Amino acid sequence: MGQADEDIETSARPRSVDDETLKDVVVDVGRDKLSAALPPDDKYEGKHRWNPLATWTPEEERTVVRKADIFLMTWLCVMFFGLQLDRGNLSNALADDFLKDMGMTSDQYNNGNTIQLLGFMAMEFPVQFITKRYGFRRVLPIMMFCWGVVSFSQAWMKSVSAFYVTRALIGACEGGFIPGAILYATYFYTSAELAVRLAVFWSTLNVARVISALLAAGILEMRGIGGHPGWFWLFLLEGLLTVLLSIISFLYLPSSPTNTTNILCPKPWFTERQEVIMVNRILRDDPAKGLTAIYQKITWQDVKRTWKDPSLWGFFFIGLVAYIPATPVQGYLTLTLRRLGFSTFNSNMLTIPSAVLQIVTMLAVARSSDYFNERTLHCFFGEFWVMPLLVALITLPDGGREWSRFTLVTLISGYPYFHPIVTSWISENTFDVRKRAVAAATYNVIVQIGSLIGGQIYRAYDGPYYHQGNKVLVSICALSLVAFLAQRQFLAHLNKKKEKQWESMSPAEKVVYQNDVAERELEGNKRLDFRFVY
Repeated sequence: MGQADEDIETSARPRSVDDETLKDVVVDVGRDKLSAALPPDDKYEGKHRWNPLATWTPEEERTVVRKADIFLMTWLCVMFFGLQLDRGNLSNALADDFLKDMGMTSDQYNNGNTIQLLGFMAMEFPVQFITKRYGFRRVLPIMMFCWGVVSFSQAWMKSVSAFYVTRALIGACEGGFIPGAILYATYFYTSAELAVRLAVFWSTLNVARVISALLAAGILEMRGIGGHPGWFWLFLLEGLLTVLLSIISFLYLPSSPTNTTNILCPKPWFTERQEVIMVNRILRDDPAKGLTAIYQKITWQDVKRTWKDPSLWGFFFIGLVAYIPATPVQGYLTLTLRRLGFSTFNSNMLTIPSAVLQIVTMLAVARSSDYFNERTLHCFFGEFWVMPLLVALITLPDGGREWSRFTLVTLISGYPYFHPIVTSWISENTFDVRKRAVAAATYNVIVQIGSLIGGQIYRAYDGPYYHQGNKVLVSICALSLVAFLAQRQFLAHLNKKKEKQWESMSPAEKVVYQNDVAERELEGNKRLDFRFVY
């Protein structure tokens, strides 16, 4: 903790000290952080644990992080499992002749997914406003309960219209959950710890794919029981499981790092000493978190400040195009396997290798990104992974070669999913917590727009090998690679401009600037002592 203590000592010096004395003690915080000695807002829920002179050992800090991993992150992953279970079981149902039973075409299936995404996007911003007003521990479980109810009600669908309605409701109930859960986690972790935790969080998506495939392989064998198709039991049982998890979540989630008691855990997660460590380690990493309370409302002014920030525009464009190349391949995985001649059981089981592969590649890339403190090239690698595989799909001759085609589709579906890195990257570069919430919601909406576009690229007339669709995906993949490099160069340019202005200031001026309480929130990531990460 030597460097942190040095920062505190420096920023706490009186402003009247002359330039010569300050030469050797002023701390150039680089990208980072405003003075940790500046007190947090009175409304900040951890204010009573703030202590700018607090010190602790690395082992004590590891214990605090380990507790957050066990008590919070594990359960957030369980909740995300419930989301993916209900969002992804439609793909499993395709292996049970769902389209035939419903009298639907693949284009109508695409329309249903589009409707779901529209509902998802429509609720992203309202949920962020509601979450900041009423708290994560209430809003997230209630959302989960609602989509669980809709999920099991899908079992009684009889028409295309019913399919469209349930898709819209599931999307609306799930919209905003992911950015809300991520923002919730930022109150417990530093910037350096976040990417790996988010990678674990999104690994749950693939764990859900594996477990869902295993469950579906068994549940779909219930076809005929009670006169119902197998997908009836799939929607019913998995939806009821989600409802159960939502009730447990409502009784379990804490309000904040310093208020962790609940009905299921009447004793606090952290001791008083550990709460001091938790609060001060977070504020020294990111003092902006002390400027707003968890229950402090987001305003339209926060939305405007976020949308007018040019440093975020590149991220939003990346969110639009970067995930499209793999989207239709993943969405059509079970249907593609059925068309290649695999049985219902084998089609579900053969989705497992891609899910396991993506868990490994995603965690490896996220860990490497944190280790080297580099974002752009790691995301670039994930995008570049997909390019030659799509080209191979285009050049593979039609007919036969089922295992070759399965291998290519599996490798594309298992690509290093860099969404956790980009999400963490945005969080690092926004500074302000309310702005961070708006940026996360905006980015997630744009990602869903990209998914909407990706879901329409494979068309019925182009099946079953989708040569035209794959050519479009290759073009978008190339555009994504350019977008990552352009964003890196733009952020580097902004840092150079700040560095030039910062170096023109005297040591005394730097200290005064760092201790300017009135302007630190207003300027946010525009401050001269803030450096963008890339």
